[in-house]
Amino acid sequence: MVIVMTTKIPVGISGCVLGNKVRFDGGHKSNRFILDTLSEFFDFHPVCPEVEVGMGVPRPVIRLIELEGRTALVQSKNESVNYTDTMYRYAENKINTMQPKKLCGYVVASKSPTCGMQGVKVYQQGGVRKDGTGLYTAKLIEKMPWLPVEEDGRLNDPVLRENFIARVFCLYDLYQSVSDVPSPAEIIAFHSRYKFTLMAHDPLSYRALGQMVANIKDTDINEFFVQYRLGLMNALTKRASRKNATNVLMHIQGYFKPFLNPVQKKELTRLIHDYRQGVLPLLVPVTMIQHYLSQYPNAYIAQQQYLNPYPQGLKLRYGL
Repeated sequence: MVIVMTTKIPVGISGCVLGNKVRFDGGHKSNRFILDTLSEFFDFHPVCPEVEVGMGVPRPVIRLIELEGRTALVQSKNESVNYTDTMYRYAENKINTMQPKKLCGYVVASKSPTCGMQGVKVYQQGGVRKDGTGLYTAKLIEKMPWLPVEEDGRLNDPVLRENFIARVFCLYDLYQSVSDVPSPAEIIAFHSRYKFTLMAHDPLSYRALGQMVANIKDTDINEFFVQYRLGLMNALTKRASRKNATNVLMHIQGYFKPFLNPVQKKELTRLIHDYRQGVLPLLVPVTMIQHYLSQYPNAYIAQQQYLNPYPQGLKLRYGL
């Protein structure tokens, strides 16, 4: 089933990554894939926390330090200028205003003391550790734990790129499929379309979420939606392994066995095997399955989002 996009998908982004000249030195760090490709599908909402709290452009360099048992945001050359509480208050308010927009993802600037997601330098007595998170992004993840968040630099990795974009499209599909006042029928129908996707990413979550959905009528529907959304997005954060994806492909293959002749069966088996061995990308066996689906229609397989998780024009499965 192909996701029908009635509008572009709302996605937050660090302003500098979108090309806005808001960095400390008046520069930017625009990402061509975002500007040239993703902008066709995503409606980006740029944010620069440092500018929006009044630091200005250009501005003194800031960094994270360990201060009295907590991570603080200060000027690098004058640590008495402390932005920690100001940034936390800003982040709290900003994120509250963004939640009604139903953002489906967020791209943050790597290594930034405000926006970095991981590996941000934190200065302390005796040295520097590189396991920090920017204060704004830390608050974003705390308040919206279901939201797909990724760094601009990591989008250069084809596996991380595909995983992030698949999660964004999945969350968008969830919001499009389920009303503001959710119904059990809407959630059950949505979950049914993502069974193979969950099997590929996290078999344990596939079973756990399936059990949740089976008992949906025994819970408060609004609380259920919140818990289901979080469980779904956490499951998809785990990248689909070749082993799990192979199991899904073989499962789908089983639906066609009554219709395929021996030569066709052997060819599809070979493509799946070659994918598992890393000889072929995922796109090849999936394309063959879609070909057989057009010849031998199956309503259950056709609705599975695993076969069409995002527009083919993104070419994301070429590198998987």
